Amino acid sequence: MAVAITIHFLSALIWVGGMFFAYMALRPVAASLLEPPVRLALWSQTFARFFVWVWLSVILLPTTGLWMIFNIFGGMEHIGIHIKVMMWTGLLMILLFLHLFFGPYRRLKLALADEQIKEAARRLNQIRIIIAINLSLGIFVVIVATAGEHIF
Repeated sequence: MAVAITIHFLSALIWVGGMFFAYMALRPVAASLLEPPVRLALWSQTFARFFVWVWLSVILLPTTGLWMIFNIFGGMEHIGIHIKVMMWTGLLMILLFLHLFFGPYRRLKLALADEQIKEAARRLNQIRIIIAINLSLGIFVVIVATAGEHIF
């Protein structure tokens, strides 16, 4: 249990914390200091590194979560509503990430390779919106994980 919960927590921390840093700290500074071509390259390379960690989180979070549900709590019928809310919100976050990765992020890289700055900027804006949604969902999941038993 200790290993599973630790891996689960660290995976969530890396994903949600990374989104928080990118959205609340890096984005405003990059927008104020860098011209679009440099800013777009910065984001593309930052995403390339960060998304490796998100992929790891996308694999580890449901794996450890389901392992705990079935091996610690005795199955879905024995978990509280807060865990179900956390699980379904996490699934939505994963689906949004998959859309982001295979849609706007892929198109951002293609646009940058073709030096289509306006198209790359449009794709970066799509990514920004998806990350804002996922960050909000991630903060919600953290609240549910820490206080959900007392809320629901």
